[in-house]
Amino acid sequence: MAADEKTEKATPKRRRDERKKGHIFQSQDIVAVVSLLVLFNGLKYLAPFMYRSIRNGIGLFFSLAASAYPVNAENVGEMLSKGMILFIETVLPIAAISILAAAIATAAQTRLLFSMEAVKFKASKLNPLSGFKRMFSVRSVVDLLKALLKVSILTWIIFDVLKTRLHEFARLMDGSVMGAFHYLGSALTSMVNTVGAIFVLIAVFDYLYQWWEYEKDMKMSKQDVKEEYKQTEGDPQIKGMIRQKQRAMASRRMMQKVPDADVIVRNPTHYAVALSYHPDEDRAPRVVAKGADRIALKIIEIGEANGVAIMENRPLARGLYENAELDMEIPEEFYQTVAGVLAFVYNLKNKNKTT
Repeated sequence: MAADEKTEKATPKRRRDERKKGHIFQSQDIVAVVSLLVLFNGLKYLAPFMYRSIRNGIGLFFSLAASAYPVNAENVGEMLSKGMILFIETVLPIAAISILAAAIATAAQTRLLFSMEAVKFKASKLNPLSGFKRMFSVRSVVDLLKALLKVSILTWIIFDVLKTRLHEFARLMDGSVMGAFHYLGSALTSMVNTVGAIFVLIAVFDYLYQWWEYEKDMKMSKQDVKEEYKQTEGDPQIKGMIRQKQRAMASRRMMQKVPDADVIVRNPTHYAVALSYHPDEDRAPRVVAKGADRIALKIIEIGEANGVAIMENRPLARGLYENAELDMEIPEEFYQTVAGVLAFVYNLKNKNKTT
């Protein structure tokens, strides 16, 4: 298996980065079918209002044309304003419904994403080789098959409706204009709903296909995952060096506190814990340094060089090392034992002073 073969699922970081670039999956078929169904079902309720507006507008213009209506700048402006009102009453509601439906369908898929990266000019889009590859890609084949399927379904439904209702259309000549208008609108809406129901299935298929292709494009190679980990978490070697330096700095700061300790409890080479106690400031003795093996020997060495009292107590040294935190007071279970140690140390210091 090639090292650069994309076999790994996209990481959350890659998904976030691609989303910021506007690279998401969405089905234009869903937007189209939602807009289609909402538009024609909206027409079903707006048709009477639109019919009256168009009828009144046409009647008005015919009456003006038949009368001796003077043509001047004022009258032309009035006619244009009435024409604009007619346009707003008839076209604008339909356009608003269609745009709103498309916006909601798009927002539902993109989760209100807006990215300028998607509309930026990219010279790579002008590459003829890339365009040739896109032309003969799997996506192009799928889009072509969908288009052929839609045209075939639409043609079959229109032919079936015309064949079934042809005699009904002929009888419309005997009825009123409003009745014919209502019947044609109802028949058209019924046909569109039938087409829409079938197109919904195609849109669902397209959505699943877009999701599958998106996930395929988002896959990463093992090397990509490693590089991303280095970028987010840092190079393991560099992180190790940083941790080593941090430990060294912490160890130096700890060793600087050893000369101020009151006593060092040791075991005898494996563990060493330096304790300090200031009755005015501390509720209990505090651990100022602790270590095992090499660090323990270093603590003892510094303590001996600075005259710090050193006491060997194996259980206490091991217990403090494992249970007491650095720069924190010792746990309560060690109070009595440590108090005895400090009392011995203070008595020893007092004797040395008197002698």
